[in-house]
Amino acid sequence: MNASLSVSKSIVMDSQNNPIAIPPMPDYKGRVIAYSATAAIIITGLSKGIFAPWMAWLVAGAFIWPHVVYYLTRRTFLRLSPRIRQKMLLVDCAIGGSFVGLIGLVAVPGIAVVLMLMFSCLIVGGIRQWLFGLLLLIIAIPIGWSINGPSESFESPLGLSIVSILATGLYICMTALYAHQQARALMMAKTQIQNQREQSVALSHKLSKYLSPQVWQSIFTGERDVRLETQRKKLVIFFSDIKGFTELSEEMEPEALTELLNHYFNEMSEVALRYGGTIDKFVGDSIMIFFGDPTSRGQREDASACVSMAIDMRKHMKIMRQKWRSQGIKTPLEIRMGISTGYTTVGNFGAENRMDYTIIGKEVNLASRLESLAEPGEILISYQTYSLIKDRIMCRDKGEITVKGFGRPVPIYEVVDFRRDLGPNRSFLEHEHSGFAMYLDSDKVTDKEREAILSALEDAADRLR
Repeated sequence: MNASLSVSKSIVMDSQNNPIAIPPMPDYKGRVIAYSATAAIIITGLSKGIFAPWMAWLVAGAFIWPHVVYYLTRRTFLRLSPRIRQKMLLVDCAIGGSFVGLIGLVAVPGIAVVLMLMFSCLIVGGIRQWLFGLLLLIIAIPIGWSINGPSESFESPLGLSIVSILATGLYICMTALYAHQQARALMMAKTQIQNQREQSVALSHKLSKYLSPQVWQSIFTGERDVRLETQRKKLVIFFSDIKGFTELSEEMEPEALTELLNHYFNEMSEVALRYGGTIDKFVGDSIMIFFGDPTSRGQREDASACVSMAIDMRKHMKIMRQKWRSQGIKTPLEIRMGISTGYTTVGNFGAENRMDYTIIGKEVNLASRLESLAEPGEILISYQTYSLIKDRIMCRDKGEITVKGFGRPVPIYEVVDFRRDLGPNRSFLEHEHSGFAMYLDSDKVTDKEREAILSALEDAADRLR
């Protein structure tokens, strides 16, 4: 009696958590082969007169036992037992040890049985299973010995030795074949998983274009669940639009207007992301951005980053306007912006099958109202925002306005510039006339560019003279 190769079907999960079945090394077929090999050994031993005649009953048991095990492990309550196949292999070890004892420790058949048992234990459960199997086998050998007594000789006839060796070799070869098939299937599954992972990464990067990078990152890393939930947070809200865009849309073809608008959004988005803003949405020529979620550096830093972004956008808009003029767009396009700070409700709004990560609240309405009141090139901020950035950025008092949802008039301020950029040492200079425009940010000019700029200015000066 011998053990079978008791390995259940392996399941590997792909990148989308779908199961990939790995072809198993079947325990039923393996057990049939092992016990058939043992039956061949018994039959040979009986024909040579080495084994006692009553052992002929063991041949029937060797053929029946694999089917009994299959029924017990698949059709009865034992199928629910954890590691049932490993446990049945230990039973096989006990049976095999008893058989070695029954045949009186005849060398070659006994070694053949022990080899098949120990090989199965190593394949199925590793060193731990091998140790338990060896222990049971050693314990069972004296039991079989005590039933039948010692053999007249520990040596076996040539025919019995050949059958034992061939049977063991056949079992090991079949086991190796199953192991090879499983290894090959595992390699194919690994390749499939790798391909799916690459496809998932590529798809996730495409989908990230529809979300703000901060929101996409928090979802992709598992920090945030995709479900309908909101929370109250103090955020800094930014609105902007383009003054003169309506008039321009009446003059330009839709294709050219779309190209200009996309270029504008792309440039402003890069500025927003550079300062850590969460881009909420684009509506027409308007942009909505907020600071403080999903990550925050503190209220003061969030407000400073938002206003700094607005100043940078205003400067960048002047450079873009000059480029548009060189392309034949004469309509003066100016950006106007509004910023407010306060508690809003932020999170996923919508339905289970279609949601949007956004913010709502009266502070959002205030930022939108400030943007609509701003003059071209002007940045209006609320008092809450002003109180957080006044030590870094120069602002001008613009009085009070009445806003729906607020019980009293709201004081507002106009952003002038960074305090460090005021006076004769400022880094940003601008000068614009009909036929001439100059925008200089000395902090961003490299040493290589400095010589080229000086040469161009000298040439321009000569032409003007």
